[in-house]
Amino acid sequence: MAVKKHFFSSESVTEGHPDKLCDQISDGVLDACLKNDIYSRVACETYVTMGLLIVGGEITTRGFIHVHDISRKIIEEIGYNHPKYGFDFHTCAILNAIHAQSPDISQGVDAGGAGDQGIMFGYACRETKELMPLALMLAQKLSMQLTKVRKENILKYLGPDGKTQVTVEYENDQPVRVDSVVLASQHTEEILDKSGKHITEKARQEIIRAVAGPILKGWVDKNTKYFVNQTGKFVVGGPQSDTGMTGRKIIVDTYGGTVAHGGGAFSGKDPTKVDRSAAYMCRYIAKNIVAAGLAEKCLIQLAYVIGKAEPLSVMVKTEGTSVISEEALEKLVRKNFQLTPKGIIESLNLRRPIYRKTASYGHFGRQLPEFHWEKTDKAEQLKKQASSL
Repeated sequence: MAVKKHFFSSESVTEGHPDKLCDQISDGVLDACLKNDIYSRVACETYVTMGLLIVGGEITTRGFIHVHDISRKIIEEIGYNHPKYGFDFHTCAILNAIHAQSPDISQGVDAGGAGDQGIMFGYACRETKELMPLALMLAQKLSMQLTKVRKENILKYLGPDGKTQVTVEYENDQPVRVDSVVLASQHTEEILDKSGKHITEKARQEIIRAVAGPILKGWVDKNTKYFVNQTGKFVVGGPQSDTGMTGRKIIVDTYGGTVAHGGGAFSGKDPTKVDRSAAYMCRYIAKNIVAAGLAEKCLIQLAYVIGKAEPLSVMVKTEGTSVISEEALEKLVRKNFQLTPKGIIESLNLRRPIYRKTASYGHFGRQLPEFHWEKTDKAEQLKKQASSL
């Protein structure tokens, strides 16, 4: 039988990317609200451009938050701490445009209903130990490595802004190698060649060795292609070169384009917003089904309407890889997982200041103690129940 080949690509960005800077500030504000009042209602949006940061949205909380201090601290921690990067926490202007949540929304949420209508997806697969798509996990790890080599001064010339992309080659739906790698990182002028238009070949090889080397072992070969700062140079970066906004990296945040996305962003939203909390529950369900050995791949969809607690629909798709029917899996989902907003919040312990950690390098696929949706504590239970069907 002929081998069926295809290629799939996913991207990631570093924590210094303008959009990710905004996600982190929005989630930093959310965390500050939850520290003071676990029942805070938060819908915080951030916008950044050259020299200016605007924080806006709707917040109802019993505590006081200092938006300027939160924002400057996060900007400093990310690494925008010197004018050479084009954006500096010391001198950037910050505008606070936050107001209270609409009472029309509150009356539905207070009664235990969803904070908005919408559809949410969650996914898991056997491609990696994290039960995530391979291309995305490699891209995320490359972005983390870019930040690591910068912050640890391994490559002193790198700046906070950066992007990565990985293309994986598949044979008969199984990943076999990395075909191409894209590494784009802001840098200082010290690594430019005599023309001033390109980084030196020495710097290019240093970046490949320090960033790609430790992450891609076993996946690259002599034919793997590397694209490093492909325009030639990347001196002007961060908010100096591009505006940033909360919620513009929803594919990076989730599954790298492997599966559908409901469209709702996560950062800056408290857990009564099902855009966020139900997406976390979808991942929790999908991961436990795959961990239980009930499917090789699992896509979960939940749908909600504002003010109503129970989901309008529950969908389970396994692309023909499940050991029992998808209808049977749906029944197991409804039996074993709490799907109301209140139930999701309680079962995943979401009323905690844990959200800034989610705001860069993906909301899924990282085994952090705060990320309860990454646990596989329902797997044995599901496996046992499925065996008795």
